[in-house]
Amino acid sequence: MTAPTSLRVIRWLCAVVFVCGIAGIIVSSINGNNEGWVVTIGLTTTLAAIVLIIASTVASRQRIGAFNDVAAEKLESLIETEIQRGGNEDALRDIVRRAVELGRQSS
Repeated sequence: MTAPTSLRVIRWLCAVVFVCGIAGIIVSSINGNNEGWVVTIGLTTTLAAIVLIIASTVASRQRIGAFNDVAAEKLESLIETEIQRGGNEDALRDIVRRAVELGRQSS
């Protein structure tokens, strides 16, 4: 699965901030050891890391396992309801299998 273009741009920008941040911390430490600059550059780099974590989390399309379990239980109860109404269990389960296969192919 490829990342969306905006996520790729955010990742590249964060990588640039990381590299510049490391260089900035080294240069400001060597050049007079100004703690204000070191802390400012370190906090900027930390902010870029937080942005990267949030962007990756938001862009993730995978569902949490608990949500999948709830959806499976609901589907099972719908199948049971249709069977009680007189539906053919094998036909219903075949329909569900085909729907799952179709969903996997399209994602």
